[in-house]
Amino acid sequence: MKVMILAAGRGKRMMPLTATLPKPMLAVNGKPLIEYHIERIKRAGLKDIVINLAWQGDKIETYFGDGTKFGVSIQYSYEPEGGLETAGGIIKAVPKLCTDSDKFIVINGDIFTDYDVHALTQLVLQKGEAHIVLVENPPHNPEGDFTLGLPNQMQKYTFSGIGLYHKDFFCNYDTEFLALGPLLRAGITEHMVSRELYLNRWFDIGTPQRLAEINELVRAEHVG
Repeated sequence: MKVMILAAGRGKRMMPLTATLPKPMLAVNGKPLIEYHIERIKRAGLKDIVINLAWQGDKIETYFGDGTKFGVSIQYSYEPEGGLETAGGIIKAVPKLCTDSDKFIVINGDIFTDYDVHALTQLVLQKGEAHIVLVENPPHNPEGDFTLGLPNQMQKYTFSGIGLYHKDFFCNYDTEFLALGPLLRAGITEHMVSRELYLNRWFDIGTPQRLAEINELVRAEHVG
């Protein structure tokens, strides 16, 4: 099974830090954010990775190359300037993601988490299904995104940016600028998207302030 890391976003809210650097290359305790994902993917027993590129994507490709020095194999999915949004980027990469399996994992490149993606490899998806990981709502998204789908349970939680997808979840859409949220909502309505709640470490590195906060936390842990 392959893993896609989404890294094509412009990162406008992170300016000026992303003026000459893609957001997933911003450092957490001296190491690019995306490198933590690659390390965790490798520890999960997975080694085939696809990274989509748009804004300053050459910086990612130059740093990681084909992945050999990190113990993985990396392919790149190139997008036009401005990117294709989340779903559009995934759809473009499907031919690279599904050479040996009909399902694949997707992780947002701008999150910091200790979620073990190995758990997703154990799930069985039927044709056209998806499974997404939810987290407790952070201060910047207090209303949440999706419920857990439990009877009489209306509490919404935040989409973590981590999911497992069967390739046919995207089969009715063309490669174009397309957001993932509406597809997930439609899939939930059609009972094609299962959900889980993850309660451990997860941060959305969406602003310079949140990047500074996670840097402070990680540095304190290393000093301790």
